[in-house]
Amino acid sequence: MHDRLFDDELRAFRSAFKKFIAAEITPHHGRWSDAGVVDREVFARAGAQGFLCIPQAPAFGGSGLDFRYSAVVAEELAAAGCSDVFFTLHSDIVAPYIEHHGSETLKARYLPGMAAGTLVGAIAMTEPGTGSDLQAITTRAVVDGDHWVINGSKTFISNGLLCDLCIVAVNTEGEGQGWQSMSLMVVEATDPGFVRGKKLHKLGLPAQDTTELHFEDCRIPMHRILGERGQGFVYLMQELARERLVVAVGCVAGARAALDMTVTYVKDRQAFGKPLSKQQNTRFKVAEMATEVAMGETFVDRCIEELNAGSLTADRASMAKWWTSEMLGRVVDECLQLHGGYGYMYEYPIARAWLDARVQRIYAGTTEIMKEIVARSIL
Repeated sequence: MHDRLFDDELRAFRSAFKKFIAAEITPHHGRWSDAGVVDREVFARAGAQGFLCIPQAPAFGGSGLDFRYSAVVAEELAAAGCSDVFFTLHSDIVAPYIEHHGSETLKARYLPGMAAGTLVGAIAMTEPGTGSDLQAITTRAVVDGDHWVINGSKTFISNGLLCDLCIVAVNTEGEGQGWQSMSLMVVEATDPGFVRGKKLHKLGLPAQDTTELHFEDCRIPMHRILGERGQGFVYLMQELARERLVVAVGCVAGARAALDMTVTYVKDRQAFGKPLSKQQNTRFKVAEMATEVAMGETFVDRCIEELNAGSLTADRASMAKWWTSEMLGRVVDECLQLHGGYGYMYEYPIARAWLDARVQRIYAGTTEIMKEIVARSIL
């Protein structure tokens, strides 16, 4: 975010979170990357210092502050090369579904623990074979007495190994076809029939645990449904704008970090008797990237203001998500090129940034889906 969106309180928050990253995340990040999962205690440590579920109502453990604070968390994790520590999924994607659509019982049961970091949240939408086509999900929930019984499988589930609770998109029989059949339910890791599948080995984001989840006659109480039966797709559409803005914030921050490290590198690196920064091609490439990053930051700032004002639309969030994720890909690729052979060495941060950037064009809705949403708002 540009400085005009900051006040003294937000600057102090950013400083405190930077110190938290330096003390609690960076020293352990290499070990977490090797293990494919972060220590769950880092959630509790973050919660104890007020870095989780920040916009959440104080009555449920949050600070009640606006989205700028969430944006700072996403920005600083990306800037530190630690965007695979998924605080944002937990705080700004999972928790809002419960706060906005859950009963008072569910809010009281889950939200304080999520804010404290003693409960870790996940969301399970994608299934093997369905990808972005959420209306085609086959995981089903049927009524059996005073319980729902869920059967099906989900894949690419972030926080899947760590989660204590998971919001699951299911097809509730008897509610029509397509989107009219979808409901959202909260499944706890201790529920009978909840089975964690294998940990998935990804191209990037190595410290972020991603798994398959299976539901084998999984029984949950009837009251664990979020909102009304058959309205799950509507709730997803309402909340996905925020999720996509979270991704866009991380993308512009990641692009800025890649550009900054590359500027430092080309100033120091000598070629043909002078620094790379004095070569015309390098200067033009840096100018192009700086322009793209600045354009992305400006639009994302505007979207943050719109979200805080309650006016951010799905098409605007989709614009931000697809353009910034594609821009990030262009920038990190060019930055790696300017590093030369060293850029291809994994110990250099730009190599890891290049790997981590690729998925941004896929999760939270692919670029192609984002363009379709934008087109539908126009045509």
